Amino acid sequence: MNNEKDNSFVKSTSNSYRKVNSSPHKEHFFFKSILIPFLVGILGASSVLAICFYVPAIRNNFSTSSNVVESPIGKIFTSSGPVGTGVDISEYSETAISVAEKVLPSVVGIEVNFSVSANYPTFSAATQSEDSKATGSGVIISSDGYIITNNHVIDTSSSSTNYYSVSEANSVKVYLYNETEPVDAEIIGLDSVTDLAVLKVDRSDLTPIEFGDSDSIQVGEFAMAIGSPLDMRNTVTSGIISGTNREIEDDSGTMYTLIQTDAAINAGNSGGALVNADGKLIGINTLKMYGTGIEGMGFAIPVNSTFEITEQLIADGKVKRPYIGFYGENVTEDLAAYYRLPVGIYVDKIENGSPAKDSDLEVGDVIIKFNGTDVKTMSQLNKLKNECKIGDTITLTVSRDNEEREVQIVLAEQKD
Repeated sequence: MNNEKDNSFVKSTSNSYRKVNSSPHKEHFFFKSILIPFLVGILGASSVLAICFYVPAIRNNFSTSSNVVESPIGKIFTSSGPVGTGVDISEYSETAISVAEKVLPSVVGIEVNFSVSANYPTFSAATQSEDSKATGSGVIISSDGYIITNNHVIDTSSSSTNYYSVSEANSVKVYLYNETEPVDAEIIGLDSVTDLAVLKVDRSDLTPIEFGDSDSIQVGEFAMAIGSPLDMRNTVTSGIISGTNREIEDDSGTMYTLIQTDAAINAGNSGGALVNADGKLIGINTLKMYGTGIEGMGFAIPVNSTFEITEQLIADGKVKRPYIGFYGENVTEDLAAYYRLPVGIYVDKIENGSPAKDSDLEVGDVIIKFNGTDVKTMSQLNKLKNECKIGDTITLTVSRDNEEREVQIVLAEQKD
Protein backbone atom coordinates (compact mmCIF):
# COMPACT_ATOMS: atom_id res chain seq x y z
CA MET A 1 0.00 0.00 0.00
CA ASN A 2 1.45 3.27 -1.07
CA ASN A 3 0.81 5.94 1.47
CA GLU A 4 1.83 9.40 0.19
CA LYS A 5 1.94 12.31 2.54
CA ASP A 6 1.55 15.99 1.73
CA ASN A 7 4.64 17.65 3.19
CA SER A 8 3.83 21.29 2.28
CA PHE A 9 4.14 23.78 5.13
CA VAL A 10 3.87 27.53 5.57
CA LYS A 11 5.59 29.48 8.27
CA SER A 12 3.35 31.46 10.53
CA THR A 13 4.18 34.53 12.48
CA SER A 14 4.63 32.49 15.61
CA ASN A 15 7.50 30.49 14.07
CA SER A 16 5.45 27.24 14.40
CA TYR A 17 4.44 25.13 11.44
CA ARG A 18 1.03 24.10 10.31
CA LYS A 19 0.04 21.79 7.55
CA VAL A 20 -1.92 22.97 4.47
CA ASN A 21 -3.56 21.00 1.68
CA SER A 22 -2.41 21.44 -1.96
CA SER A 23 -4.03 19.63 -4.86
CA PRO A 24 -3.28 19.67 -8.65
CA HIS A 25 -6.90 20.62 -9.40
CA LYS A 26 -6.76 23.84 -7.41
CA GLU A 27 -3.45 24.89 -8.95
CA HIS A 28 -4.86 24.47 -12.47
CA PHE A 29 -7.91 26.62 -11.58
CA PHE A 30 -5.75 29.45 -10.22
CA PHE A 31 -3.50 29.49 -13.30
CA LYS A 32 -6.35 29.47 -15.81
CA SER A 33 -8.91 31.71 -14.11
CA ILE A 34 -6.79 34.35 -12.36
CA LEU A 35 -3.14 34.53 -13.40
CA ILE A 36 -3.56 34.49 -17.21
CA PRO A 37 -6.25 37.24 -17.35
CA PHE A 38 -4.16 39.39 -15.04
CA LEU A 39 -1.06 39.08 -17.22
CA VAL A 40 -3.08 39.76 -20.39
CA GLY A 41 -4.49 42.95 -18.83
CA ILE A 42 -1.03 44.23 -17.91
CA LEU A 43 0.22 43.54 -21.43
CA GLY A 44 -2.72 45.38 -23.01
CA ALA A 45 -2.36 48.47 -20.82
CA SER A 46 1.36 48.67 -21.61
CA SER A 47 0.63 48.54 -25.34
CA VAL A 48 -1.86 51.42 -25.12
CA LEU A 49 0.58 53.60 -23.17
CA ALA A 50 3.36 52.83 -25.64
CA ILE A 51 1.20 53.90 -28.56
CA CYS A 52 0.18 57.14 -26.80
CA PHE A 53 3.69 58.28 -26.01
CA TYR A 54 5.53 57.04 -29.09
CA VAL A 55 3.07 58.25 -31.75
CA PRO A 56 3.54 62.08 -31.78
CA ALA A 57 0.02 63.01 -32.87
CA ILE A 58 -1.57 60.93 -30.14
CA ARG A 59 0.97 62.04 -27.53
CA ASN A 60 0.36 65.75 -28.23
CA ASN A 61 -3.37 65.27 -28.12
CA PHE A 62 -3.07 63.40 -24.85
CA SER A 63 -0.95 66.07 -23.20
CA THR A 64 -3.22 68.96 -24.29
CA SER A 65 -6.58 67.29 -24.30
CA SER A 66 -7.61 69.29 -21.28
CA ASN A 67 -9.18 72.75 -21.27
CA VAL A 68 -7.42 75.50 -23.27
CA VAL A 69 -7.95 79.05 -21.96
CA GLU A 70 -6.95 82.14 -23.95
CA SER A 71 -5.21 84.74 -21.78
CA PRO A 72 -3.38 88.05 -22.40
CA ILE A 73 -0.06 86.17 -22.28
CA GLY A 74 -1.03 83.25 -24.51
CA LYS A 75 -2.74 79.90 -24.17
CA ILE A 76 -3.03 78.39 -20.71
CA PHE A 77 -3.53 74.62 -20.55
CA THR A 78 -5.26 73.12 -17.52
CA SER A 79 -5.48 69.41 -16.83
CA SER A 80 -6.40 67.01 -14.06
CA GLY A 81 -4.37 64.22 -15.65
CA PRO A 82 -0.78 63.11 -15.02
CA VAL A 83 0.72 65.92 -17.14
CA GLY A 84 -0.35 68.60 -14.64
CA THR A 85 -0.62 72.28 -15.72
CA GLY A 86 1.45 74.49 -18.00
CA VAL A 87 1.60 77.95 -19.57
CA ASP A 88 2.51 78.69 -23.17
CA ILE A 89 4.24 82.10 -23.09
CA SER A 90 5.24 82.16 -26.74
CA GLU A 91 2.47 84.64 -27.59
CA TYR A 92 3.62 86.96 -24.79
CA SER A 93 7.17 86.87 -26.14
CA GLU A 94 5.97 87.51 -29.69
CA THR A 95 3.93 90.49 -28.45
CA ALA A 96 6.94 92.02 -26.70
CA ILE A 97 9.15 91.51 -29.75
CA SER A 98 6.66 93.05 -32.17
CA VAL A 99 5.99 96.02 -29.87
CA ALA A 100 9.72 96.71 -29.44
CA GLU A 101 10.34 96.52 -33.19
CA LYS A 102 7.47 98.92 -33.85
CA VAL A 103 8.26 101.52 -31.17
CA LEU A 104 12.07 101.65 -30.96
CA PRO A 105 12.45 103.84 -34.10
CA SER A 106 10.14 106.42 -32.47
CA VAL A 107 12.10 106.79 -29.21
CA VAL A 108 15.28 108.86 -28.88
CA GLY A 109 18.05 109.39 -26.39
CA ILE A 110 18.66 112.97 -25.20
CA GLU A 111 21.87 114.58 -23.96
CA VAL A 112 21.75 118.04 -22.34
CA ASN A 113 24.98 119.97 -21.77
CA PHE A 114 25.14 122.70 -19.13
CA SER A 115 27.47 124.42 -16.67
CA VAL A 116 27.61 124.10 -12.89
CA SER A 117 29.08 126.79 -10.65
CA ALA A 118 29.80 125.84 -7.05
CA ASN A 119 29.26 128.72 -4.61
CA TYR A 120 31.38 129.03 -1.48
CA PRO A 121 30.00 131.72 0.86
CA THR A 122 33.12 131.59 3.02
CA PHE A 123 35.26 132.74 0.09
CA SER A 124 33.27 135.62 -1.35
CA ALA A 125 35.23 135.87 -4.59
CA ALA A 126 35.58 132.19 -5.26
CA THR A 127 33.37 130.30 -7.63
CA GLN A 128 34.30 127.18 -9.50
CA SER A 129 32.60 126.24 -12.77
CA GLU A 130 32.65 123.07 -14.82
CA ASP A 131 30.73 121.59 -17.72
CA SER A 132 28.35 118.73 -17.11
CA LYS A 133 25.63 116.80 -18.87
CA ALA A 134 22.31 115.10 -18.18
CA THR A 135 20.64 112.35 -20.16
CA GLY A 136 17.07 111.35 -20.78
CA SER A 137 14.69 110.07 -23.42
CA GLY A 138 12.13 111.46 -25.83
CA VAL A 139 9.34 110.38 -28.16
CA ILE A 140 9.01 111.41 -31.81
CA ILE A 141 5.50 112.78 -32.41
CA SER A 142 5.85 113.95 -36.03
CA SER A 143 7.87 112.94 -39.06
CA ASP A 144 9.25 116.48 -39.41
CA GLY A 145 11.18 116.35 -36.15
CA TYR A 146 9.01 117.29 -33.16
CA ILE A 147 9.89 115.35 -30.00
CA ILE A 148 8.13 115.31 -26.65
CA THR A 149 10.02 114.74 -23.41
CA ASN A 150 10.01 115.77 -19.74
CA ASN A 151 10.64 119.36 -18.68
CA HIS A 152 13.03 118.23 -15.95
CA VAL A 153 15.24 116.58 -18.59
CA ILE A 154 15.70 119.88 -20.45
CA ASP A 155 15.26 122.58 -17.78
CA THR A 156 18.57 122.08 -15.98
CA SER A 157 18.49 125.50 -14.30
CA SER A 158 15.67 124.33 -12.03
CA SER A 159 18.27 122.16 -10.24
CA SER A 160 20.13 125.17 -8.79
CA THR A 161 20.51 125.33 -5.00
CA ASN A 162 22.11 127.62 -2.42
CA TYR A 163 25.35 125.68 -2.80
CA TYR A 164 25.66 125.62 -6.59
CA SER A 165 24.13 127.26 -9.64
CA VAL A 166 23.14 125.33 -12.76
CA SER A 167 22.93 127.13 -16.08
CA GLU A 168 20.29 126.69 -18.70
CA ALA A 169 21.07 124.11 -21.36
CA ASN A 170 24.09 125.10 -23.46
CA SER A 171 23.14 122.51 -26.06
CA VAL A 172 20.71 119.64 -26.54
CA LYS A 173 21.57 116.63 -28.68
CA VAL A 174 19.31 113.80 -29.77
CA TYR A 175 20.36 110.23 -30.57
CA LEU A 176 18.07 108.72 -33.18
CA TYR A 177 17.48 104.99 -33.46
CA ASN A 178 20.28 103.10 -35.24
CA GLU A 179 22.32 106.28 -35.77
CA THR A 180 25.68 106.60 -34.05
CA GLU A 181 26.10 110.39 -34.30
CA PRO A 182 23.69 112.71 -32.46
CA VAL A 183 21.82 115.58 -34.08
CA ASP A 184 21.34 119.05 -32.61
CA ALA A 185 17.91 119.80 -31.18
CA GLU A 186 16.12 123.11 -30.63
CA ILE A 187 14.10 123.72 -27.47
CA ILE A 188 10.61 124.67 -28.65
CA GLY A 189 8.85 124.99 -25.30
CA LEU A 190 8.95 124.03 -21.63
CA ASP A 191 6.23 123.60 -19.02
CA SER A 192 7.19 122.88 -15.42
CA VAL A 193 3.59 122.47 -14.25
CA THR A 194 2.99 119.35 -16.35
CA ASP A 195 6.70 118.42 -16.59
CA LEU A 196 6.52 118.39 -20.39
CA ALA A 197 8.80 119.85 -23.05
CA VAL A 198 9.00 119.84 -26.85
CA LEU A 199 12.18 119.67 -28.95
CA LYS A 200 12.71 119.94 -32.71
CA VAL A 201 15.37 118.39 -34.93
CA ASP A 202 15.98 119.29 -38.57
CA ARG A 203 14.78 116.04 -40.11
CA SER A 204 11.80 115.07 -42.25
CA ASP A 205 12.19 111.28 -42.37
CA LEU A 206 11.43 110.32 -38.79
CA THR A 207 9.02 107.63 -37.61
CA PRO A 208 6.35 109.19 -35.35
CA ILE A 209 4.84 107.08 -32.62
CA GLU A 210 1.22 105.98 -32.83
CA PHE A 211 -0.99 107.41 -30.10
CA GLY A 212 -3.19 105.28 -27.86
CA ASP A 213 -6.00 106.21 -25.48
CA SER A 214 -4.78 106.54 -21.89
CA ASP A 215 -8.36 106.95 -20.65
CA SER A 216 -9.25 103.40 -21.68
CA ILE A 217 -6.30 101.52 -20.14
CA GLN A 218 -7.05 98.86 -17.54
CA VAL A 219 -5.15 97.65 -14.51
CA GLY A 220 -3.30 94.45 -15.38
CA GLU A 221 -2.86 95.03 -19.10
CA PHE A 222 0.51 94.75 -20.84
CA ALA A 223 2.86 97.75 -20.69
CA MET A 224 6.34 98.37 -22.08
CA ALA A 225 8.72 101.21 -21.18
CA ILE A 226 11.26 102.28 -23.80
CA GLY A 227 14.10 104.75 -23.33
CA SER A 228 17.74 105.25 -22.38
CA PRO A 229 18.17 104.40 -18.69
CA LEU A 230 21.68 105.10 -17.39
CA ASP A 231 22.59 106.14 -20.95
CA MET A 232 21.90 102.60 -22.24
CA ARG A 233 20.02 103.56 -25.38
CA ASN A 234 17.19 101.53 -26.89
CA THR A 235 16.38 99.70 -23.65
CA VAL A 236 12.98 98.06 -23.27
CA THR A 237 11.39 96.80 -20.06
CA SER A 238 7.96 95.26 -19.75
CA GLY A 239 5.33 94.76 -17.10
CA ILE A 240 1.71 95.69 -16.53
CA ILE A 241 -0.41 98.71 -15.70
CA SER A 242 -0.35 98.71 -11.90
CA GLY A 243 -2.74 101.60 -11.34
CA THR A 244 -4.45 104.57 -12.97
CA ASN A 245 -5.17 108.13 -11.82
CA ARG A 246 -2.51 108.01 -9.11
CA GLU A 247 -2.17 111.34 -7.30
CA ILE A 248 1.59 111.83 -6.82
CA GLU A 249 3.27 114.92 -5.35
CA ASP A 250 6.89 115.62 -6.29
CA ASP A 251 9.63 117.24 -4.20
CA SER A 252 8.53 120.74 -5.23
CA GLY A 253 4.95 120.15 -4.09
CA THR A 254 3.48 119.83 -7.58
CA MET A 255 0.65 117.31 -7.82
CA TYR A 256 0.43 114.99 -10.83
CA THR A 257 -2.21 112.48 -11.91
CA LEU A 258 -0.22 109.58 -13.33
CA ILE A 259 -0.26 106.00 -14.62
CA GLN A 260 1.49 103.50 -12.37
CA THR A 261 3.46 100.60 -13.87
CA ASP A 262 5.87 97.93 -12.66
CA ALA A 263 7.86 98.07 -15.91
CA ALA A 264 11.33 99.10 -14.77
CA ILE A 265 11.91 102.86 -15.00
CA ASN A 266 15.32 104.23 -14.04
CA ALA A 267 17.32 107.44 -14.37
CA GLY A 268 17.43 108.26 -18.07
CA ASN A 269 14.01 106.76 -18.81
CA SER A 270 12.42 110.15 -18.15
CA GLY A 271 10.66 111.43 -21.25
CA GLY A 272 10.53 108.00 -22.87
CA ALA A 273 7.53 106.02 -24.02
CA LEU A 274 5.11 103.82 -22.13
CA VAL A 275 3.18 101.80 -24.72
CA ASN A 276 0.48 99.13 -24.77
CA ALA A 277 0.34 95.72 -26.46
CA ASP A 278 -0.46 97.42 -29.78
CA GLY A 279 2.68 99.54 -29.62
CA LYS A 280 0.63 102.70 -29.07
CA LEU A 281 1.77 105.50 -26.77
CA ILE A 282 -0.22 105.66 -23.54
CA GLY A 283 2.18 107.62 -21.35
CA ILE A 284 5.41 109.62 -21.00
CA ASN A 285 7.63 108.06 -18.33
CA THR A 286 8.40 110.68 -15.73
CA LEU A 287 9.36 109.39 -12.28
CA LYS A 288 9.75 106.43 -9.96
CA MET A 289 9.58 105.88 -6.23
CA TYR A 290 12.79 104.73 -4.61
CA GLY A 291 14.02 103.84 -1.14
CA THR A 292 14.27 100.91 1.21
CA GLY A 293 11.46 98.42 0.63
CA ILE A 294 10.26 100.06 -2.61
CA GLU A 295 10.38 98.04 -5.81
CA GLY A 296 8.75 98.38 -9.20
CA MET A 297 6.81 101.62 -8.73
CA GLY A 298 7.20 103.77 -11.83
CA PHE A 299 4.89 106.48 -13.13
CA ALA A 300 4.02 108.02 -16.49
CA ILE A 301 2.07 111.08 -17.62
CA PRO A 302 -1.12 109.92 -19.39
CA VAL A 303 -0.79 110.70 -23.09
CA ASN A 304 -4.29 112.16 -23.34
CA SER A 305 -3.27 114.95 -20.97
CA THR A 306 -0.30 115.91 -23.18
CA PHE A 307 -2.16 116.78 -26.39
CA GLU A 308 -3.28 120.32 -25.51
CA ILE A 309 0.00 121.09 -23.73
CA THR A 310 2.04 119.93 -26.72
CA GLU A 311 -0.03 122.05 -29.12
CA GLN A 312 0.48 125.17 -27.00
CA LEU A 313 4.22 124.56 -26.61
CA ILE A 314 4.63 124.21 -30.37
CA ALA A 315 2.47 127.26 -31.09
CA ASP A 316 3.61 129.64 -28.34
CA GLY A 317 6.64 128.09 -26.66
CA LYS A 318 4.76 128.04 -23.38
CA VAL A 319 1.42 127.14 -21.83
CA LYS A 320 -0.88 130.06 -21.09
CA ARG A 321 -2.42 129.56 -17.66
CA PRO A 322 -4.57 131.62 -15.34
CA TYR A 323 -3.08 132.82 -12.07
CA ILE A 324 -4.23 134.46 -8.86
CA GLY A 325 -1.04 136.08 -7.56
CA PHE A 326 -0.41 135.16 -3.94
CA TYR A 327 2.03 133.05 -1.93
CA GLY A 328 0.51 130.55 0.48
CA GLU A 329 1.46 128.03 3.15
CA ASN A 330 -0.42 124.84 3.92
CA VAL A 331 -2.12 124.84 7.31
CA THR A 332 -1.94 121.21 8.44
CA GLU A 333 -4.07 119.74 11.21
CA ASP A 334 -1.21 120.12 13.70
CA LEU A 335 -0.66 123.78 12.76
CA ALA A 336 -4.39 124.40 12.80
CA ALA A 337 -4.64 123.05 16.33
CA TYR A 338 -1.62 125.04 17.52
CA TYR A 339 -2.61 128.38 15.97
CA ARG A 340 -6.36 127.84 16.29
CA LEU A 341 -6.88 128.18 12.55
CA PRO A 342 -8.89 126.10 10.11
CA VAL A 343 -7.12 123.58 7.88
CA GLY A 344 -6.47 125.24 4.52
CA ILE A 345 -4.03 127.63 2.82
CA TYR A 346 -2.61 130.59 4.72
CA VAL A 347 -2.15 133.69 2.53
CA ASP A 348 1.42 134.79 3.27
CA LYS A 349 2.02 137.41 0.55
CA ILE A 350 0.08 139.06 -2.28
CA GLU A 351 1.84 140.17 -5.48
CA ASN A 352 1.52 143.72 -6.66
CA GLY A 353 -0.40 144.09 -9.91
CA SER A 354 -1.92 140.63 -9.57
CA PRO A 355 -5.60 139.60 -9.67
CA ALA A 356 -5.38 138.90 -5.94
CA LYS A 357 -4.18 142.47 -5.29
CA ASP A 358 -7.21 143.82 -7.11
CA SER A 359 -9.57 141.71 -4.98
CA ASP A 360 -10.60 141.66 -1.31
CA LEU A 361 -8.10 138.90 -0.48
CA GLU A 362 -5.87 139.81 2.49
CA VAL A 363 -2.65 138.55 4.03
CA GLY A 364 -3.61 136.33 6.96
CA ASP A 365 -6.69 134.86 5.28
CA VAL A 366 -6.97 131.07 5.29
CA ILE A 367 -8.46 129.77 2.03
CA ILE A 368 -10.70 126.78 2.71
CA LYS A 369 -12.73 126.47 -0.53
CA PHE A 370 -12.24 127.06 -4.26
CA ASN A 371 -15.53 127.55 -6.13
CA GLY A 372 -17.27 125.60 -3.36
CA THR A 373 -14.78 122.70 -3.30
CA ASP A 374 -12.80 122.11 -0.10
CA VAL A 375 -9.05 122.74 -0.48
CA LYS A 376 -6.37 121.93 2.07
CA THR A 377 -3.14 122.40 0.12
CA MET A 378 -1.67 124.66 -2.53
CA SER A 379 -1.42 121.65 -4.85
CA GLN A 380 -5.16 121.10 -4.65
CA LEU A 381 -5.88 124.77 -5.21
CA ASN A 382 -3.51 125.01 -8.19
CA LYS A 383 -5.03 121.93 -9.79
CA LEU A 384 -8.51 123.46 -9.61
CA LYS A 385 -7.20 126.84 -10.77
CA ASN A 386 -5.49 125.30 -13.81
CA GLU A 387 -8.80 123.78 -14.88
CA CYS A 388 -10.17 127.31 -15.28
CA LYS A 389 -9.58 129.74 -18.14
CA ILE A 390 -8.00 133.15 -18.29
CA GLY A 391 -10.73 135.69 -17.60
CA ASP A 392 -12.86 133.35 -15.46
CA THR A 393 -14.19 134.70 -12.17
CA ILE A 394 -13.53 132.36 -9.26
CA THR A 395 -14.82 132.41 -5.69
CA LEU A 396 -12.50 131.73 -2.77
CA THR A 397 -14.04 131.00 0.61
CA VAL A 398 -11.67 132.27 3.30
CA SER A 399 -11.58 132.30 7.08
CA ARG A 400 -10.81 135.74 8.49
CA ASP A 401 -11.14 136.62 12.20
CA ASN A 402 -13.00 133.32 12.75
CA GLU A 403 -15.58 134.25 10.14
CA GLU A 404 -16.07 132.83 6.65
CA ARG A 405 -16.08 135.27 3.75
CA GLU A 406 -16.29 134.89 -0.01
CA VAL A 407 -13.74 136.65 -2.23
CA GLN A 408 -14.20 136.88 -5.98
CA ILE A 409 -11.16 137.11 -8.26
CA VAL A 410 -10.91 137.51 -12.03
CA LEU A 411 -8.09 135.24 -13.30
CA ALA A 412 -5.37 136.80 -15.46
CA GLU A 413 -2.67 135.23 -17.61
CA GLN A 414 0.22 133.85 -15.60
CA LYS A 415 3.44 135.81 -15.84
CA ASP A 416 6.63 134.15 -17.10
